Amino acid sequence: MAYLEIKNLHVALEDGTEIVKGVDLEVDLNEKHAIMGPNGSGKSTLAYAIAGHPAYEITEGEILLDGENVVEMGADERAQKGLFLAFQYPHAIPGVTVTSFLRSAINAIRKAKAGKDDPIPVKEFRTEILAAMERLKVPRELASRYLNDGFSGGEKKRVEILQMALLKPKIAVLDETDSGLDIDALRIVARGVNEVVGPEMGALVITHYQRILNYVTPDHVHVFVDGRIVESGGPELAEKLEAQGYDAWLPKEEVAA
Repeated sequence: MAYLEIKNLHVALEDGTEIVKGVDLEVDLNEKHAIMGPNGSGKSTLAYAIAGHPAYEITEGEILLDGENVVEMGADERAQKGLFLAFQYPHAIPGVTVTSFLRSAINAIRKAKAGKDDPIPVKEFRTEILAAMERLKVPRELASRYLNDGFSGGEKKRVEILQMALLKPKIAVLDETDSGLDIDALRIVARGVNEVVGPEMGALVITHYQRILNYVTPDHVHVFVDGRIVESGGPELAEKLEAQGYDAWLPKEEVAA
């Protein structure tokens, strides 16, 4: 049994428009899966639905984390169960430093696991964050700045990977993490993903382009079109997509248009 199991998932917007139309997917620890699809195919909707965004209604199907159906759980409960979402466009939180945010997030997860307040000791937290920043090539000065406030695209994505490293989720969903990055920032972010995914963490990398997969080699690639996974394979499928595009999987009327 995989740690994350998605069974016949259907997701609609608040107005009832169905976007995700029956997805089955399994992602286990120590695995990297890539979902690739054209713009507007529903990839981000899938990511938000997995994470528990309230604007997306799961109308049918199950999302299992370690065997437990989390469909009725809020985003915070899913995070406490080991789920993490790295946003395509991370929000700024003026007035809250990166350090303060990360410590609060760690303490929230520790409290959920212990059933009572169990704050991480300051010295232990400082040791962990400095070690993670060094390992992931995150500049130290970012720790004292307000979260994502005035950050470049690359800085925002590095801090997302830093969160992932410190929170130690079981499953990380990365929604178009490569969006808006130059090649140097992309390499740094990809190195970070490779650093943290391992025996205790699996990753679902959602992307439009193959370029991040030049640096994060997936174990499994899934083609996502019109709210469905239409084909799955190994890393060679990403190369085929890069060479041929999505036309082979698009409805004929879309290709003609």
